[in-house]
Amino acid sequence: MTVPYAADPARSRGRLHREPGGETRGPRDAFQRDRDRIVHAIAFRRLRHKTQVFVAPDGDHFRVRLTHSLEVAQIGRTIARALGLNEDLTEALCLAHDIGHPPFGHAGEDALKAATMHAGGFDHNAHTLRILTKLESPYPGWDGLNLTWDMLEGLAKHNGPVRHPTWALREADAEFPLDLESWPSLEAQIAAIADDIAYDNHDIDDGLRAGLLDLDALCTVDFVGARWRAVTARHPDCAKPDRLRRELVRDQIGAMVNDVIEESRKRIAESGVASVDEVRGAGRQLVGFSPAMETDERALKRFMYATLYHSESQLEVAEAARGLLTRLFAAYAADPSLLSPHWQDTLPAEDPARTRHIADFIAGMTDRYAIARHIDVVGPVAMPEGF
Repeated sequence: MTVPYAADPARSRGRLHREPGGETRGPRDAFQRDRDRIVHAIAFRRLRHKTQVFVAPDGDHFRVRLTHSLEVAQIGRTIARALGLNEDLTEALCLAHDIGHPPFGHAGEDALKAATMHAGGFDHNAHTLRILTKLESPYPGWDGLNLTWDMLEGLAKHNGPVRHPTWALREADAEFPLDLESWPSLEAQIAAIADDIAYDNHDIDDGLRAGLLDLDALCTVDFVGARWRAVTARHPDCAKPDRLRRELVRDQIGAMVNDVIEESRKRIAESGVASVDEVRGAGRQLVGFSPAMETDERALKRFMYATLYHSESQLEVAEAARGLLTRLFAAYAADPSLLSPHWQDTLPAEDPARTRHIADFIAGMTDRYAIARHIDVVGPVAMPEGF
């Protein structure tokens, strides 16, 4: 049973384009249709070959954007269910939240941002809205997936109110106003914190697997050390380190999820909200970590940035990836005939639309496709060994 402040598909603000005949497509409500449209989207499928932590990883067991999104959705649904919120909207937001990422993760975003600065820049969160409202267009009658307002609002305000939207977000907002300066639904707030919980912990799993993280050093972080001691105390006879490390990750996720549920129940009760509109007007985040867990989570993030994300090997790969996309963008800008046929045929004549169009093409690439296109139009790729 849902609570009165949960998002309700029957009370959604609807879709930009009216859709007659939807009843012939199965007994699904509006948010279930949103989720299914994401799952069936080409842009969602491309996430299986896009960087999460490791660029174009040579190991089959490392996470990519697709598996990360599935893990975020699992965590998000768990929290939504415990709080009596709409699980389908939560899941849809979790699955879609990274669709706007270009190849090579944040390194690729940095390259596109620099290459498009004169045309307004590039932002992966705003690009998610651009993909879902403009570029991913499987329907005969309109551009985009025609998602509900509630879904677009949640994606636009993935990290809270937006007071200085980028050009892409301004375009989406102008077409279908998203109340950018208010907080989003609780379901969207869950999607944001589920993202944090997933990458905080699953990146530890990948970092240990890759040998880029040292368990003893990781245990100097109080939050991790306490759970590692608990794991080893529960399983004193286990001689399989890999199983213990995976148990550690599970324990950490459980601790963070339980904390979010308890803290969010407290904040919601204190706020007195009785509807989703009151959630948006509450003026503050109602889903989040307790102060103690927030301190622990920030300490863990600092450790991960220092030892994994900003490690020498990762920075070397990121620099190579930025250079690759920078050269690829320059090649297309200098000679648009190098673009794929559809992208040539729809290339705008003038800036900023012309530059943005080239960025759209590159942002949609997977890591391996970007590498292949660089080889074709620029030349051989020099990437660090084992990238």
